[in-house]
Amino acid sequence: MQRKTLFSIALLATVAVATGAWFTTSRGAVDPGDGARAARAGRSGEGAAVAVVTAQAERANMPVRKRAIGFVETPASVVVKSRLDSQLMEQHVVDGQFVKAGDLLFTLDDRDLKAQIEKDEAAIARDQAVHKRTEADLARYQQLLVKNAGTQQSVDQATADERSAAATILADKATLDADKLKLGYTRILAPIDGRAGAVQVTPGNLVGANSTGLGLVTLTQMKPLRVTFTLPERDLPVLQRALGSGRAIPVTASVPDSGKPPAQGTLNFVDSTVDMTSGTITAKASFSNDDLALWPGQYVDVEIAADTLMGTTVVPTVAVQTGQKGAYVYVAKADQTAELRQIKVALSDGDRTALSEGLDPGERVVTDGQMRLKTGVRIRERAAKDGAPADPASQGTPVAQGAKS
Repeated sequence: MQRKTLFSIALLATVAVATGAWFTTSRGAVDPGDGARAARAGRSGEGAAVAVVTAQAERANMPVRKRAIGFVETPASVVVKSRLDSQLMEQHVVDGQFVKAGDLLFTLDDRDLKAQIEKDEAAIARDQAVHKRTEADLARYQQLLVKNAGTQQSVDQATADERSAAATILADKATLDADKLKLGYTRILAPIDGRAGAVQVTPGNLVGANSTGLGLVTLTQMKPLRVTFTLPERDLPVLQRALGSGRAIPVTASVPDSGKPPAQGTLNFVDSTVDMTSGTITAKASFSNDDLALWPGQYVDVEIAADTLMGTTVVPTVAVQTGQKGAYVYVAKADQTAELRQIKVALSDGDRTALSEGLDPGERVVTDGQMRLKTGVRIRERAAKDGAPADPASQGTPVAQGAKS
């Protein structure tokens, strides 16, 4: 019994010694497969370095882009109506047809006007004959007066008759010209280039000169078009500088969910006043619309490149973080450690951000892995998640060699 007790005590002592040795040798060791413990060790300066993706800050020209929602409008839209009371005889245009200025759209009944023109021509011929007779009478009375065989009163009367006959001919010719002009109204031509809407009146119907209806058809100019949009009042100085530069200010218009590339245009108008109720300024841009990508009445997403920041430091937007003290980035230093750097953002545009302070071109910034970093943490470069390096300059180049030059 005593032997068994001594054996048990010796066994327990052996187990305790082995357990203490294991705890002593394994305490503080980091399993590379344990991501959380490896991260904690990296933050304390021990164990594996934190894997990050970096990109190099560049010196570049950064366009200042302003975005808004605008609508497409046509510079010209004409409701075609008849200028005569007549009957529509022929239709030469169909719904949705594109026409050129001067194309024949409709033909009205012209028989009445043609008859009136013949009557005007006959009146001219009659009055010309009367005029010749009055000229002969005047010449005869003048000869008699010279021979003291006539009176001055007779000459004056003959002169008045001749002038009256000449004036009548002029009136007849004016009437003829007016009727010929009306005859031209029986051929209704397109006043502008454009697209025809739905034809409202078909052949056989009577049309009136003073009709207040929808008209025969509406023509809408499609090329070029313009886009009207508004920007906040604070953007007015940018627009003023753009217009005062004398260069063409590019504007793009995108139709949402269309899958088509943005239409390219130029800024050509900024309103002379700011809308006090909304605090906005109205601007317009012209688009050639040769591919008919834009349609009057559409709402579009407008982007205007109103200015350019010259020679500024540009980094990927994903590198910029926001903290209690403002924007900051993690800089990959030459000694393969990270440094938190406060910065000032001048402009952010999509995946690129321009900085005004805090970073120099050539320095590398962390674009992925920032959540496990703080100043002094050791880091190592890894490939981006898609398998490609985060920055072409970083391919095959360690972080230590990508430091500021």
